[in-house]
Amino acid sequence: MPDTENAVATDIPAFPAARAEGCPFAPPPEILARSEAEQLFPVRIWDDSTPWLITGYEAIRALFADGRVSVDDRKPGYPHWNEGMKSTVHRRPRSVFTADAEEHTRFRRMLSRPFTFKRVESLRPAVQRITDEHIDAILAGPKPADLVEQLALAIPSLVISEMLGVPYQDAAFFQEQANKGMSRYATAEESAQGAGALAKYLANLVRVKMDEPSEDLVSDLAERVKNDEISVREAAQLATGALIAGHETTAGQIAISIVALLEHPDQLEVIRDTDDPKAIATAVEELLRYASIIQTGQRRIADEDIEVAGQVIRAGDGIILDVAPANWDARQFPNPDRLDLRRDDGPHVAFGYGRHQCVGQQLARMELQIVLPTLFKRIPDLELAVPMTDLPFKHDALAYGLYELPVTW
Repeated sequence: MPDTENAVATDIPAFPAARAEGCPFAPPPEILARSEAEQLFPVRIWDDSTPWLITGYEAIRALFADGRVSVDDRKPGYPHWNEGMKSTVHRRPRSVFTADAEEHTRFRRMLSRPFTFKRVESLRPAVQRITDEHIDAILAGPKPADLVEQLALAIPSLVISEMLGVPYQDAAFFQEQANKGMSRYATAEESAQGAGALAKYLANLVRVKMDEPSEDLVSDLAERVKNDEISVREAAQLATGALIAGHETTAGQIAISIVALLEHPDQLEVIRDTDDPKAIATAVEELLRYASIIQTGQRRIADEDIEVAGQVIRAGDGIILDVAPANWDARQFPNPDRLDLRRDDGPHVAFGYGRHQCVGQQLARMELQIVLPTLFKRIPDLELAVPMTDLPFKHDALAYGLYELPVTW
């Protein structure tokens, strides 16, 4: 437990905290207020443990890059997301998301080939075509349209399924199984059901690809299984993680970004009225900073005592790296509550930092750079079909987003 002798129990806020009503883009006000004075402080999570919450920009970058900070979720004191994740920890094979040091490097190398900048950039024409086809269908269909189902979720699902070699007709199945374990309040049974169904399907797909390989991630993993580098179970776990990370998070970011732009019409013009790739890329980076969707933090545990920002994190203390308030740290981003698509205040940490930085970040960037300007160029009079306060935001999920985004034009 963190050393909290200078703080009474009532001074330890609960985490995750609630966002302010009517302010869906800002991190919780209680966390932001505390962050103004402290870059890290203890919080109380679902199991009544009190890990450190890291909210300051400098502190979070330092800890993301610190080799004494572990992602191994088997270690006592690790601050699990929920009961389901904690109860299944010893039944899940190791992966890039839970491995440290050389083991992590080995797993990451196995995932890196499809996500290189060159490979991702080669997909731009296909993603542009897919985006235009989905917008064609939206324009031809009834009003209001749901941009979560018809755009924000549909495009990343199709792209990541193709990259992995997973048939797109199975996307609904994947979505259902992934959501079973992704809710903040997922039970052990729900997590086990979702993870088990995905693992079984992908293990079977790995076996198929061992005999019938093609140009995709599961085929790459199947080749490593044939070479005795990893087991079928490990390959399935890596593919499952890439699948979930590759569509659910990007879908949430697309949906939140659309709402943010509709609520800031002056900034919407910036991304709609330019064809300059650099200007569009800069705009996307600001949207990633302003509306960071990882709202329950990236979880870690300290292997040794670590001094950071005037505090000492003791060996065995849980750590939650909370990127959303770090991206609203006024010490790094002046006027952080202002959406400014021309902002140039340094890099955000929406994808993390250091060796565990998101392996699929280039893919997510590319999809946002295509989907957002294309949507607003093709439907310039797009508007919400309900008041923003009536939108069903995903306050109860590990990754922020919307369940539905009804729009009209």
